[in-house]
Amino acid sequence: MFKPSILTLAVTAALTSPLAISDEQSGVVDEKSLEVIQITATRRSGSVQDAPLNVTALDADLMQAQNISELADIARWVPGLTITDQGGRSGSPIIVRGLNTNSSGPGSDGGTVATYINEIPVAIDMRLTDVEQVEVLIGPQGTLYGAGTLGGAIRYMLKAPDLDLTTLDIHGDAFQGSQSDNLGSEAGFVFNLPLIEETLALRASFNRFDDPGFVDYNYVVKQGGVSLPDPDWADQNAIQQNLKQVADANGETTTTGRVSVRWQPVDWFDGTLNYFYQKQASEGRSIVHHNALNPDNGLNNIISEYESAYRYEEPRDKEDSLLSLELKADLGFAELVSATGFSEFDAVGQRDQTDLLIRLDYGYEEFPAFSAFTREESHQETFTQELRLVSQNDSALNWIAGVFYNKLETDGSSKEFTPGFGEYAVENWGAAQTRPDNLEYYSIDRSEVTEQAIFGELGYQINDDLTVTVGARFYEYEVSAESAVDFPLLNTLFYGAGPNDITLNFEDTFAEDDGSLFKFNANYQFNDTVMAYVTVSEGFRIGGSNGLAPCPDPLPDKQSGCGQPDEMLYTADTTTNYELGLKSTWMRNRLHFNAAVFNVDWEDAQIAGATVVGQLPYTSNAGTANSKGLELSSRAMLTDSLTAYATYAYTKVELTSDAPFLFNSDGTDGGKKGDRLPGSPEQQFSLGVNYQTEVLNDKTLDINYGLTAQSDSISKVGLHANGETLPGYGLSNISVKLTADAWSATVYVDNMFDKYTYTSVRRDVGDITSTNGAQIQRNYGHYINRPLTVGIKFNYQFEL
Repeated sequence: MFKPSILTLAVTAALTSPLAISDEQSGVVDEKSLEVIQITATRRSGSVQDAPLNVTALDADLMQAQNISELADIARWVPGLTITDQGGRSGSPIIVRGLNTNSSGPGSDGGTVATYINEIPVAIDMRLTDVEQVEVLIGPQGTLYGAGTLGGAIRYMLKAPDLDLTTLDIHGDAFQGSQSDNLGSEAGFVFNLPLIEETLALRASFNRFDDPGFVDYNYVVKQGGVSLPDPDWADQNAIQQNLKQVADANGETTTTGRVSVRWQPVDWFDGTLNYFYQKQASEGRSIVHHNALNPDNGLNNIISEYESAYRYEEPRDKEDSLLSLELKADLGFAELVSATGFSEFDAVGQRDQTDLLIRLDYGYEEFPAFSAFTREESHQETFTQELRLVSQNDSALNWIAGVFYNKLETDGSSKEFTPGFGEYAVENWGAAQTRPDNLEYYSIDRSEVTEQAIFGELGYQINDDLTVTVGARFYEYEVSAESAVDFPLLNTLFYGAGPNDITLNFEDTFAEDDGSLFKFNANYQFNDTVMAYVTVSEGFRIGGSNGLAPCPDPLPDKQSGCGQPDEMLYTADTTTNYELGLKSTWMRNRLHFNAAVFNVDWEDAQIAGATVVGQLPYTSNAGTANSKGLELSSRAMLTDSLTAYATYAYTKVELTSDAPFLFNSDGTDGGKKGDRLPGSPEQQFSLGVNYQTEVLNDKTLDINYGLTAQSDSISKVGLHANGETLPGYGLSNISVKLTADAWSATVYVDNMFDKYTYTSVRRDVGDITSTNGAQIQRNYGHYINRPLTVGIKFNYQFEL
């Protein structure tokens, strides 16, 4: 276990070693210094060191040096941010300062962070290609940004079209994982073309990422409803007769493309039309069932560390697109920014659903060949408009004023199929007839969310050293939803419905709310290079409808899925963030040291759960929680050739009131005051070292080493309801890069010590028992990290 005091001292000592201060003591002036990273996180251009807020910027050089290619990689270098890598199939839950009550695993993304591509809020885990830098703001940002945020904001800053240079950049990557049967690859290009010199330019990029995967689905039924999903595990003939093996079943292919047109006809106007597209074809989840099955069942004795026991393959295809128009005009007294965006999301997926139906105890397990799968479709459209004015005069008074409008429409369906079960019911239960499709469950959910807000900040420089800023946000939102559920197979078997009948009776629900948020910030400049700030800010996340059909009274004496009155709606939750920070630059810009201590109060925390009737997913509100801790980050030029950067975070987060209904409706084994919250470690540490030297007369050699580590995390609040502790771990990466004027080549090793570790949990150990002594359940499992991977990548740039 990490010790906060020891790690804090270690980071500080390492980055202020005699190597780092030798030039200062000797009086020798060296012109080399750390690169100044420019950001626009405060809505004004400036450096990270000048911004009076907790912001981390990862530029293109750092991302390339540490092989950062997706959202999960980013969090390891941002103190206070936790992103659990659950593979492409499940996405990556984002947790800021431990603000999470949901059990780890699918659906644990609490939505506490707003994600932006340039100026447009989106919900996408994008491949980081042709990205200038990523800016991560910790803490509520609702007075600076249109999208309200509970815990922070992440901004992907795309490289803008260059108005002067014609360039073609091509890149490629080939890699091999220690547990993969096939070679992985990534390749693409970026093309920049000025159409009218210094006025109009086009930038286009394309990237294709092929990951072969590393988890094997070796126990997939050959034919649903015929093959035995749980044969005699001591009989190889029975296994081969009923099951098939699928190697590397969690692979993915992601295709990303972007076209941008930038127009700057005059000095005071700059406009960019941008189209972004990403398609991800995922093969399955990165979940393994090693040591997660019934110990009395033979499968538990033979399943290996990189195997899943799912009965069906679990592919999922999803497409994201964004069309945006960003306009900036210099009005003299202020800069006017208009950001308009229209985004779409489509997904189609399949997953093993056998365990849920067995757990509902409706007798499915009596069918020896019983297995079930779900097919889900979802569509989402979002329109966003933000207008913002940012003052740009030299007076003591500065201000930001903006309006925001967002409309989100979703449409989704879920179908559960039980192959062969209808025929079994006819033969053994006396059912009248079956359905040819064996469609057991069908639901449709539609919703529309509209949100509008006025936001802004007003700052005043009291004197040369002290500046005070106040901010406010006034918002309102409406949520309307409709949903319907049918059980076609059940109705056909026993209630006289036709073999192809589907009956959907839609029920409407509606929710609305409005409110206000406030912010106070004061920053004091002790000298040109040392600044301290204090911030009190409020954040919120909108409430809404769960889109459930209300339960009838009395409940029908048959299988059903519906919402009780207290399960229909959920309210907004809010945070109040208190933060004291330090930004400092030392030794002629050869050392940066930043620190923040914080205390966050969380009210009406939104949590994910399952309905009493039918175990349908829904959202409700828990009690209150608190998060407090320390975040450090530092960069240092130890010598002219050696640069280091390090981060450390300590977060203690716990319930501050009882939450008796957190896990079940009867209030037993619920959350207690003082319980630790799940999903994030108490301590995180990262260290990156870069050694750069000139070789072969005119070429540059970079050797990069990165270490990211975290302490343990827990899977459920307070370890209640079969929660478990996931051990801490550390991962090491190393790369060697050779750069010439127009090209570079890199050899890298990720997870160089081949560390095997659990990153999160799906469900809990209670699912390893059999229902009614019948079939083994496979709901419980662990997400695992990517094993050792070795690769080589290249980049070549043509100036045309």
